[in-house]
Amino acid sequence: MTGARRRLGALLAVLVAALGLVLGGATAASAHATLEGTDPERGSVVATAPAAVTLTFSEGVSLSADSVRVLDPQGNAVDDGKPEHVDGRSATARVGLRSGLANGTYTVAWRAVSEDSHPVGGAFTFSVGAPSDTSVNAAAVQGAKADGAVAFAYGTARTVAYVAFALLAGAAAFVVAVWPGGAAVRGVQRLLMTGWVALLLSTVAVLMLRGPYERGTGLGQSFDLSLVRATLDERIGTALAARLLLLAAAGVFLSLLVGQLGVQQPKPAADPGTEPEPEDEEEAELRRLERAAAERPQRDTRLGLGLAGLVLALALTATWVGADHSSVGIQVPLALPTAALHLLAMAGWLGGLAVLAVGLRHGLPAAAVDRFSKLAFWLVAVLVVTGVYQSWRGLGSWSALVDTEYGRLLLIKVGCVAAMLGVAWISRAWTARLRTSDETPATAGDAAGAGDADPQDDDAREDDAREDDARDDAPERAAQLARQRALRERARGERTAVGSPARAGLRRSVVVETAVAVLVLVVTTMLTNSPPGRVAQAVADAPATAGTGAGAGASAVPGRTEELKLPYDTGGRTANAKGTAVVTVNPVATGPNAVTLKLTDSAGQPADVPELELAFTLPDRDLGPLPVTLQAQGTGSWTGTAQLPLNGVWVVSVTVRSSDIDQVTATQQLKVGP
Repeated sequence: MTGARRRLGALLAVLVAALGLVLGGATAASAHATLEGTDPERGSVVATAPAAVTLTFSEGVSLSADSVRVLDPQGNAVDDGKPEHVDGRSATARVGLRSGLANGTYTVAWRAVSEDSHPVGGAFTFSVGAPSDTSVNAAAVQGAKADGAVAFAYGTARTVAYVAFALLAGAAAFVVAVWPGGAAVRGVQRLLMTGWVALLLSTVAVLMLRGPYERGTGLGQSFDLSLVRATLDERIGTALAARLLLLAAAGVFLSLLVGQLGVQQPKPAADPGTEPEPEDEEEAELRRLERAAAERPQRDTRLGLGLAGLVLALALTATWVGADHSSVGIQVPLALPTAALHLLAMAGWLGGLAVLAVGLRHGLPAAAVDRFSKLAFWLVAVLVVTGVYQSWRGLGSWSALVDTEYGRLLLIKVGCVAAMLGVAWISRAWTARLRTSDETPATAGDAAGAGDADPQDDDAREDDAREDDARDDAPERAAQLARQRALRERARGERTAVGSPARAGLRRSVVVETAVAVLVLVVTTMLTNSPPGRVAQAVADAPATAGTGAGAGASAVPGRTEELKLPYDTGGRTANAKGTAVVTVNPVATGPNAVTLKLTDSAGQPADVPELELAFTLPDRDLGPLPVTLQAQGTGSWTGTAQLPLNGVWVVSVTVRSSDIDQVTATQQLKVGP
């Protein structure tokens, strides 16, 4: 145990040093496409109508027939409905416009699928001649979010797929490498089949839900074959189709696994204490060769099944890592195998825990438990090392841990993994006790000798004698004795299933460890659906770059400057929980408006908060909320550009979050136009 602690301490020290090194030297990357530029520029006013609208992204995107739509002030489509890549460059999208467009404000709504298979979308406006009123609700047409029911079903199916793969691959690996006899255990066979069936059904569900998820439509479109066909043309569709084919091969593999190892069990070796001592070295060598020959068929079978299973598991892993964050961004050649190792180590650990929990009820030897304990240590080491690299690649900076959704989810995952490691440490202690408890009865049994009878056998013989006497004298008495014997047999069976206290304690610990592991997989699925921290920062910076011209134009337009003071109180206890938000708008007219937002605490000092949102809504026209991208200009100060397409009484809303749980939204009206 001391050696294991030293190894664990050395591993943790290396990982902490590696984490500080990689996060300290982070560089830029991308995953989840972000809109880097538009032509015409968003918020701009052009003198003549353009012939086309062109979008430029941070990475390649897949386009569909409705990926880019252009709507006039009345909400009518004025594009040709044929979006395409510019000169074959996958990071661009262009759609032609009809000729003779009138002056006014036009809305561009776009939706595409990035290279990491995640849908992205948004909307912006530009004006021809001069800004005008528009009936288009930009928030409604941008399509940046999927339908709630579809998103839930899609996320659930992906989570089930992760758990099923872990159960299938990990259980098969446990049987081949740790406990070949488990192939003949009905509970282990059920685990293998459950993993295979669940992975098959969840893959089909993801394939059918992918189309509605990308396009923001409802569950009713899941059975639209045209959407399924379109999904199969994408990278993720190809991966899902390959996974279905691999599952067919996995079904054959499982039949061989159970059919070969389930019947090829070697006879248990004779107890050294009862086996007579060999007369000479030649006889001892002969017996060793006999044992090796008896074990060779199963050893060859395990080797063949192990190699085939490893190839199959690697191929299945590729259907995930080839279509997620690992396939784009920096260091892709290193990220792909790292992600594959991470997924395989997770499957080996979680699936092995499931088999361990079942095996402890079906006579799993202590030696097999000890083998898995040693194997699990290295699986955890692989998980942590690959996880640190993936975290650095996705985050890019320490601040992204708390400033982005990806970072906060990663902290939750780290906490769950830490809890899992704590339970695993307890399991190792139970494993040591199990090894001792399983050795003690065998030793006691040898010392007792053949002359000592089993007390339970004596009870059984006494019950037989009593039943024979009672059957002759009183049938009712015989029935009562039979019931008592049945209860004793039932209690004996329950004691056999539960086993020693060490075995029961290890089983409870393993069940808890498995439950935490499933929670880790749920958080992992949420991570794969969230933009990495690097990308979240790129999204925040992109509007400032693309809209520079618009912002400058807004400040030069003559008009009035309006200052709104919005008191807020989040109810928290921190210094920034209560204060005043001051919003300055210029020129308070339709089109682009320069916006400045300043926060002060109750003492009048500049205040900084973890999260701040500013939006404009026009209730009379059911328009908005139109969010404003804010750029920090120092403590308690932000600037941005608000695009207000219509005159009317707008509602300005400022959402302030002072802590993880304390948040409030303050509102005030702003009249635009005469």
